[in-house]
Amino acid sequence: MVDTDAGFLEYPLDLLADAARSAMANVPGLEYGDLRIHRDLVQWIHVREQELISLSDSQPRGFGVRVIVDGSFGYAAASELSPEAVVAAVGSAAEMARSLRPLLAERVDLAPEPSHQATWVSPRAINPFEIPAEEKVGLMREATAASLGAGAKFAEFYIQQVQENRFFVSTEGSRILQERVRVHPVLEVGMPDESGSGLVETMRSMSRPVAEGWEYVLGYGFKEEAPQLVELLREKLAAPSVEAGPHDLVIDPSNLWLTVHESVAHGTELDRALGYEANFAGTTFATPDKVGSLHYGSSLMHVTGDRVQPLGLATVGYDDEGVAAQSWDIIKDGVLVGYQLNRQMARKFNLPRSNGCAFSDSWSHVPLQRMPNVSLQPDPDRDTTLDDLIGQVDEGIYIVGDKSWSIDQQRFNFQFTGQRFYRIRGGHLAGQVRDVAYQSRTPDFWGRMEGIGGRSSWRLEGAMNCGKGQPEQVAPVSHGCPPALFRGINVLNTRSEGR
Repeated sequence: MVDTDAGFLEYPLDLLADAARSAMANVPGLEYGDLRIHRDLVQWIHVREQELISLSDSQPRGFGVRVIVDGSFGYAAASELSPEAVVAAVGSAAEMARSLRPLLAERVDLAPEPSHQATWVSPRAINPFEIPAEEKVGLMREATAASLGAGAKFAEFYIQQVQENRFFVSTEGSRILQERVRVHPVLEVGMPDESGSGLVETMRSMSRPVAEGWEYVLGYGFKEEAPQLVELLREKLAAPSVEAGPHDLVIDPSNLWLTVHESVAHGTELDRALGYEANFAGTTFATPDKVGSLHYGSSLMHVTGDRVQPLGLATVGYDDEGVAAQSWDIIKDGVLVGYQLNRQMARKFNLPRSNGCAFSDSWSHVPLQRMPNVSLQPDPDRDTTLDDLIGQVDEGIYIVGDKSWSIDQQRFNFQFTGQRFYRIRGGHLAGQVRDVAYQSRTPDFWGRMEGIGGRSSWRLEGAMNCGKGQPEQVAPVSHGCPPALFRGINVLNTRSEGR
């Protein structure tokens, strides 16, 4: 069991909690209140070739107070961790709630949640903030040097590291202390097309953001992967351009996770489905009247939401409303059956309980309904492998790694590219092709999913910076998925499309 960071425990957490509860007890008409204290340790390192371009450390800290007064939300925050600042914030939040009450079309109600007294710490072997910066930079320089030595014309290495500490108390009796660590290392190499096209191509490592410690970086093998990336990039530059048109696709988890994220996970946020979230990235076609009837995809499609997946970026013990972590179905047998919820959305949707999807990226921001780990489940009956899926394709394309994407304001029409593309002929890989993008509509695409990998092929991918809300908030989120086979998906030639 990893202990909570001693530096965070030195803050006057219980003194501030007592001040908040006492002040809230004196607010007329108060129906609910909570206090969240945040401290984040954040480090960014950027190495280009052999030069350290930047190394930045930050430690944002502060608290936020949220209240419901006469059915209206109010929020206030401050960076000063003192009882006086907390009392003042409670007063400001209550004043905001009263001011907003005449503007509300309906009162705010929260779905019930038992009180919790708990401490939760994410597992890790090596806290990245205990490793000297010069040791980290040395590892990064070794990888970029290996890239350049193998023939890359430029190489960059980025690492983001976060340790997130949170303390939560509410008028319902909860007292929750949490800590989690995550890292995201990325090595990228590049070189120009020497055929005279003027194009410059890049290739990224297959590393991913993880809810682990420095042990992930040490164990990944960036120095060993570096020359492999350069060779793969040479092959890509020499590869023929894809022929546009319908193609059978086998999509690797390293690419498919992003399609899950954009077309499924964002599309099944209940606040988006109800129209509450519209300014940033629109709403969704998957509206509540379609629950139980909307065929999101083929009968193979089983998508779950969870806050409990081991090593998931969105995994916590409790969300920012004090709701215990859970798992649940979102799409079952291809049919929409559920949503992601916070307590307000659960009450509005007439459900007995939230499934724990409230999150704020800062003490200064109010919690929003945010994405949990949303995952496409593997074949429950057979341990189908990637090779098995490729073997079912006479002519098609195998897609590896994510790159750029585009999706409309209803999460309906989309287009995705990737890092690498391989021609499939007669059930076998037959060299790389390039300039590939696949395009579809969400239910059409998932409806054409004819095969999925089994448990051994399932992988956890994800992102550190999922954006939502205005002002924008970013959240870490993981998406697990197996490789999958899709029939007859429209493929564009990006070079032709760009002319």
